[in-house]
Amino acid sequence: MKIAVVDGQGGGIGKHIVEKLRRELPENVEFLALGTNALATSIMLRAGANEGATGEGAVAYNAARVDIITGPVSILFPHGMLGELTPRMAEALASSPARKFLIPLNRSGIEMVGLKSEPLPHLIDELVRRIKDYLENLEDA
Repeated sequence: MKIAVVDGQGGGIGKHIVEKLRRELPENVEFLALGTNALATSIMLRAGANEGATGEGAVAYNAARVDIITGPVSILFPHGMLGELTPRMAEALASSPARKFLIPLNRSGIEMVGLKSEPLPHLIDELVRRIKDYLENLEDA
């Protein structure tokens, strides 16, 4: 099982996702840090990702080669993350057959209706629970 954690800017959200998933999931789960920039990739690697790749080509190439994609919902929007996420990246991530678990951060002028606003640590905890449940259900099938 390979999980891609996608982040940009300073990589802080991806860092917290990698750290928590690394603690909660079995050791055989691999983590691929996909950063829109080298800093984000580096931060996620230091948090425990097995591999890392940076930039548009890396995101587009790897999106279809992982089982799960996670990160903030803005990874599906062209020009998300203050313009760091290119239209090619957004298209590759959105069209990937991988299961997507996304954090609904209300940034970039997009409001997710029907969701209650939660602090980031609570959202990451819920994300980890959902991925863990998903993987356990795969094992039971």
